[in-house]
Amino acid sequence: MKTISILGSTGSIGVQTLDIVTAFPDRFQVFGLSAGANIDLLFDQIKAVHPKAVCVRSREDRNLLQDRLTQAGIRCELYFGDDGLIQIATASENNLLVVAIVGTASLRPTYEAIKCGIPIGLACKEVLVAAGDCIMDLARHHQVPVLPIDSEHAALKQCLAAVDEDLTQVSRLILTASGGPFRTWSKEALSQVTLEEALKHPNWTMGPKITIDSATMMNKGLEIIEAHHLFNCPYEKLDVIVHPQSIVHSLVEFTDGTMLAQMGLPDMRFPIQYVLTYPEKWPNPWPKSNLAMMKNLEFFDPDYARFPLLKLAFDAGKQGGTAPAVMNAANEAAVSLVLNRQLAFTDISPLVHEIVATYDHWSNPTIEELLSLDADVKDQLYALHRR
Repeated sequence: MKTISILGSTGSIGVQTLDIVTAFPDRFQVFGLSAGANIDLLFDQIKAVHPKAVCVRSREDRNLLQDRLTQAGIRCELYFGDDGLIQIATASENNLLVVAIVGTASLRPTYEAIKCGIPIGLACKEVLVAAGDCIMDLARHHQVPVLPIDSEHAALKQCLAAVDEDLTQVSRLILTASGGPFRTWSKEALSQVTLEEALKHPNWTMGPKITIDSATMMNKGLEIIEAHHLFNCPYEKLDVIVHPQSIVHSLVEFTDGTMLAQMGLPDMRFPIQYVLTYPEKWPNPWPKSNLAMMKNLEFFDPDYARFPLLKLAFDAGKQGGTAPAVMNAANEAAVSLVLNRQLAFTDISPLVHEIVATYDHWSNPTIEELLSLDADVKDQLYALHRR
């Protein structure tokens, strides 16, 4: 029996993680859940999996949830806010912490969980983009595994098992990208994109933030930085290929010129189960691939001119230090403003480029400096655009 906690249980990854937990009731139990605004769904999850502890955003949400639990005769510890997240994340009962909160809100609880020796199932790109050196150095020091839930990184890890993750035998790690909803759009058409169009991903059902990032291809840029940290891989060995069908999830090219690809349907339950059951593979009830149906698989080079945020992410990653954290904070704030209709989708890229160019960057930042920098960038953008 493995005991897990899920930060972000009402989001897309959190919901699918609980799908797996309930599919294997004799193998998993839930210690803690955390959620944002969706108290109704959280209440249903509590009734379904009976966690020992739950964290919500505010004292008011906690009081509201407490009333509903009392009426239902359900007992569990209730926490709120950032301190509550850390309480859930660092509980000694955890055999695995699934980090599925979008954005850098998950950075501190992930850091504290690693300090407590708790293995991490990471579905939040921003943790390693903003603080990859700090997080991975700490994980190595405490010998804590950081297992990737992103389909691309889970695919790379499975392919790299062929050489025991020895990068001296690897020429390239190739992350696939669907290309998002605007893969074939001209530069002129891209200048007229609406929020509704950006939120229609052709292959994946995801939360709004990651869907917007996919539309700008910033999502793939964040994944490149994440892959650099997860596999200790130099950027010169990292590459992106556009694969519209999202069947090949990533590839590894070895020094002898051969490649391994990991394939499967675009269903996040597969990489989530990979992390939850690692290093084993269990039979499951999800729909499976049918090779006879996988016709016309296509691959294209990315267009950096039409999707300049992908190149910016490569450049920020190579620069290192605080550059990726500034880029990530600017993008997170810009996307939030777009989702709140206070900024146009087409403003994301120029705004993020401007902020990255404005800030001075330094090497070897501490976790406290990165958290402060993240807040500073976001506060600046919110103050400018929420007037």
